[in-house]
Amino acid sequence: MACRLAVIGYGFAGRCFHSYLTGLTPGLVLHGIASRNPETRKKIEAEKKCQAYDSVESAVADPQVDLIVIASPTVAHASQAIAALEAGKHVVVDKPACMNSGEFDAMEGAARKAGKHLFVFHNRRWDGDYLTLKKCMADGTLGVLRRTEMAWGSFGMWGGWRGKKEMGGGKLYDLGAHLVDQILLLNPGPVESVFCRMGHDFPEYSIESQAVVVISFESGATGIIDVSSLAAIPKPRFAAYGTKGAFVKYGLDPQERAMIAGDIDSAREDPAEFAEYSDGKSKHRVPTLPGRWRSFYENVADALAGKAEPAVKVSEVRRTVAVIDAAIESARTGQAVIRAI
Repeated sequence: MACRLAVIGYGFAGRCFHSYLTGLTPGLVLHGIASRNPETRKKIEAEKKCQAYDSVESAVADPQVDLIVIASPTVAHASQAIAALEAGKHVVVDKPACMNSGEFDAMEGAARKAGKHLFVFHNRRWDGDYLTLKKCMADGTLGVLRRTEMAWGSFGMWGGWRGKKEMGGGKLYDLGAHLVDQILLLNPGPVESVFCRMGHDFPEYSIESQAVVVISFESGATGIIDVSSLAAIPKPRFAAYGTKGAFVKYGLDPQERAMIAGDIDSAREDPAEFAEYSDGKSKHRVPTLPGRWRSFYENVADALAGKAEPAVKVSEVRRTVAVIDAAIESARTGQAVIRAI
């Protein structure tokens, strides 16, 4: 039996990511989308041909809905997720999962009490470049990974709710959540310390203009995350250095561009953006494996049907939230946060 879902929010994430990807997933049916804006509800009915709820509460109260997908501003994630779980719904929440570890513990507790699934949308575990780096690690090409640098920047500050600190905006929360998640998966051992320095170069904005996070692992490995609104010339998306060689990759996964155009399966990467690998003696290009964001919601459908375990585990998300907490604390105090994570 298909799982019927309702999406909370019809901004960029709700419109282009969640309502689109769930519509491609066998076993999931888009039943409705919630928006407080009457004009947006008209667009929902015209574009998605589904129920247009006038509030989160009405979507959560609908007995036909099995799964609530939360694509609202980060500040609302915890309260909306807990309300949905307490109403007996499964929940998918966009990343970042919430504002802090305390909120995440409350969300997890509500899911456990209700006996329902709590999924977090870390779709970039299925980016082609990340999958390619993982393969290079798995086949021994890099040797032992010792230093991983991930960067994601653009030029210009964000507007809307993502440009407001009190709403959970800023690139450390938004893009940083993906990068922290990836670095922790590539370096699964315990975190020893987190140091963060933020820039606030535009006083008219409450969010950071740039942030650099250094994650030190007990193994001696280091992870560095760089998110910026000053990156008129971008840094490599990935730079991974191991005991047998280095992997450097520019450019972004092409799935988002293809998805916005209406056909995610048409995503193809320009070979000029393939990664470069060197063992110190020679260099060669590493073709990028195909990414597949569809896999996230296919796993959700399988987990709800009892056919699979969730691919994005709650324990993994808790670590990501804890590292972001530590980074924010470090940026505030100017000191490294020494904390086992």
